[in-house]
Amino acid sequence: MIDTFFKNTDNQSLIYVIVAFLLILLVYFIMVQLLRRFGKDPNYVIPKHAFKKVTFPFFVILLSFLVRMESLRDVLGLEDYAYTFKKASTLMFIFGATWLILNIIKIVKKGIIEKYDIHTSDNLKARKVTTQFNILERIIIFVVIILALGIALMSFESIREIGVSIFASAGVAGIIIGLSAQKMIGTILAGIQIAITQPIKIDDVVIVEGEWGRIEEITLTYVVVKIWDKRRLVVPSTFFIENSFQNWTKTSADILGTVFLYTDYKVPFDALRKELTRILKSTDLWDGEVNNIQVTDSKANYVEVRALMSAKDSSSAWDLRVMVREKLIVFLQKNYPESLAHTRIYLNKAEANEKVE
Repeated sequence: MIDTFFKNTDNQSLIYVIVAFLLILLVYFIMVQLLRRFGKDPNYVIPKHAFKKVTFPFFVILLSFLVRMESLRDVLGLEDYAYTFKKASTLMFIFGATWLILNIIKIVKKGIIEKYDIHTSDNLKARKVTTQFNILERIIIFVVIILALGIALMSFESIREIGVSIFASAGVAGIIIGLSAQKMIGTILAGIQIAITQPIKIDDVVIVEGEWGRIEEITLTYVVVKIWDKRRLVVPSTFFIENSFQNWTKTSADILGTVFLYTDYKVPFDALRKELTRILKSTDLWDGEVNNIQVTDSKANYVEVRALMSAKDSSSAWDLRVMVREKLIVFLQKNYPESLAHTRIYLNKAEANEKVE
């Protein structure tokens, strides 16, 4: 009876399908165990979120081999649909492989970026790495998806023939399309150039179009600047290649801050210097590097006094400047009110007597 069961063609096909499915589950189980083992090993630490992102696409790839089996069609009674099953298997394999590659790219990028803390005060290297990997990730994903779609479409003979004929006769059309898409291509190339040369990085403090803000997002085609009042300025990537702009954190985050006061000629500079030192030492906003009072200009009615100070970053420098400006003004009001800028009128005695009469 057992011999009769195995001699039956349908039964043989069912056995092949079951064996193949069990092999797929076995391979899948072995892979999961290996990943978990490497995840526990300090030398091969794999993030927990990586298991599902890797194993699910891999399972789809294994299933594509099962769908391609002739025995599966025999069991389902769909022997006449061999072409459909083969194409479905090919598309499943392409989809699974693409999904797997994209997830691996994201896992690698996340693992590298997590080693750098962008929220520290001295975060220049972290911002460089984050910027490069964010843009490179988008480039690679774009290329992988385009290649996957191309391979999937070219797997159909009819589409392949149409594609070959189009490519053979598309010389002039390609030139026209290229000229039409010149601006778009230039924008994409500008995004790639930003990733390589890095005139800007994630979290850089910049002044663009007269607006002060931080670089929040960099893509292949545009850059998002987060303005200080929470607005978002969206700028094409080409802007940062073709135009001048201010980058306050290009090489380091520390920055100098200035406060200008317009006072009378009677202002006591030494007392002002001592008060500035006292104010700076009383706050954590000052990094202890620069502390200076300078007379930068003099006019008929006032003297321009510049208070120079330093801070660890631009945000701290802004808060420090507004605090110093306020406290210096209050200091002059309370202690040296005659030092505040005012207009004088001089009258000699003869002119004064004439006006009185």
